[in-house]
Amino acid sequence: MRMSDLVAQYITQMLDEQNGSAEIQRNELAGNLGCVPSQINYVITSRFTPEQGYIVESRRGGGGYIRISRVKMDRGTAMMHIINSVGSTLDKATAEVMLNNMLQRNMIELQSAKLIAAALSDRTLSQVEQDKRDTVRADLFKNMLLTIE
Repeated sequence: MRMSDLVAQYITQMLDEQNGSAEIQRNELAGNLGCVPSQINYVITSRFTPEQGYIVESRRGGGGYIRISRVKMDRGTAMMHIINSVGSTLDKATAEVMLNNMLQRNMIELQSAKLIAAALSDRTLSQVEQDKRDTVRADLFKNMLLTIE
């Protein structure tokens, strides 16, 4: 398991145990997990974003902390929030993270996630010009999410 996956899993576990909101001290968490503090920053900025249903607040200085809260919303509202957050382009890695988050929040079934991931893969889009793939991927992703009940 990659370090970023381990950090994300640890934070997600904290959120689950603390009713959807957790305060972490970056240096302390990095020490516990055996990584550098910048790795914690990377995970938070890439996997705990508003588009993925999180609010992140930070306070700097001596006893500073990062507070991560899971936004509570019904499935339909969350789905529309995700669709609206995609924009005009979507890279493969971001699509995978979004699908994984949707799976973890029980917003999508595993079979649907696998089908969407296959449709958005670079292999599937190999006939699309490289500079247009992320635009096509975004359109496909949004339209596929609109069909999921």
